Amino acid sequence: MDMTMTGIILVVCMLLMLTSGVWVALTLTGLSVIGLSLIGNESIGLLLGTSSWSAVTSWSLTALPLFIWMGEILFRTRLSQDLFEGLSPLLSKLPGKLLHVNILSCGIFAAVSGSSAATAATIGRMTLPELSKRGYDDTMAIGTLAGSGTLGLLIPPSIILIVYGVSAEVSIARLFLAGVFPGLVLICLFMAFTIGWTVLKGRTAKVADEVEYSTRDKFQALTKLIPIVMLIGGVLGSIYQGVATPTEAAAFGVAGAFLLSAVLGSFTWQGFIDSVAGAVKNSCMLGLILIGAHFLTLAMGFIGIPNALAGWIAEQGLSTVQLIICLTVFFVVLGCFLDGISVIVLTTSVVLPMVTQANIDLIWFGIFLVLVVEMSQITPPVGFNLFVIQALTGKNILYVAKAALPFFFMIAVAIVLISVFPSIVLYLPTLMSS
Repeated sequence: MDMTMTGIILVVCMLLMLTSGVWVALTLTGLSVIGLSLIGNESIGLLLGTSSWSAVTSWSLTALPLFIWMGEILFRTRLSQDLFEGLSPLLSKLPGKLLHVNILSCGIFAAVSGSSAATAATIGRMTLPELSKRGYDDTMAIGTLAGSGTLGLLIPPSIILIVYGVSAEVSIARLFLAGVFPGLVLICLFMAFTIGWTVLKGRTAKVADEVEYSTRDKFQALTKLIPIVMLIGGVLGSIYQGVATPTEAAAFGVAGAFLLSAVLGSFTWQGFIDSVAGAVKNSCMLGLILIGAHFLTLAMGFIGIPNALAGWIAEQGLSTVQLIICLTVFFVVLGCFLDGISVIVLTTSVVLPMVTQANIDLIWFGIFLVLVVEMSQITPPVGFNLFVIQALTGKNILYVAKAALPFFFMIAVAIVLISVFPSIVLYLPTLMSS
């Protein structure tokens, strides 16, 4: 069968399966079986077996369940409350005040959870009622949470970066380091927009304006931040210094999370059981998706679609900038209907040959891809963060999406910045390699 017709059939089948609610892992596997059948390959069973084994035996993957477990442990502690109480006095003089607590709390929690949805849910549960009680603008309270919640995808240790690293066969340690500066840039952009909005609108909270914090209050606030900062510094610092691999750092993070939960006084046997169950459930789900993705990559190779697309892109004579713009639109649209991890595993086998053909650094492309997926997390109809915040607030999904829109554009600005100044992404990984 003609390759173009094969590709059309696969796209139609993919859309039908996904819109019918078929699990992503089964969709990926089903597309592989259909594609191999269309070209007359009779070794489907053998290929599925060998690709499944290859997909789950990578040593890099051992970090995945450990980082998930670390996030599950800390999800059940007083961490979000301590973050709020610790950051509030320190940010009381900035225009926007406690709105910045939303942003920085998400940034810090992202560094220990690795999950966008968990970050938005945990921080939002604590900050939204407090901001409402103090009279902050509802739209900005929701918008800062929706935008900053996406930091869970970028700031290491990020689960989605591990998945990309395994799929693209690039160093996870370097990906983690590459995400640090873009994550800080994004936090600065969110805070700058919040300051600008506050100054222009003059909408600061009346009750919050009357709260004065002494030097002693600020010192006590700092002490609440020390444990979590030490945990983040230990995990990322051990990777940066070359003392530990990401897997070893993840194990250290789990031990530190248990210690932190004990220090916070929230360690319980039921919490331990729930954290293990949550980690096993999420790890198995991701494992099945990776098996399906690996099988699809193999099938696409047999069919020849990735190489054909890469050749077609080369023939079009697109510049690197034009290719990046096209891929940005493509991933944002795809992300409107799929979660971030599914977007990455579904497209890696097709997109990476184009990226390689254009001589784009795969570490840089991983961070670019995560930023684009972040944009899709706050874009209807299937922006995961929108649904999390809708559940917290009871607001209409379109209201939440409108509140998040300015932060969608801030992420777009971040993409422009890393495109113009790629050293924002590549500086730390370069230091590590040397």
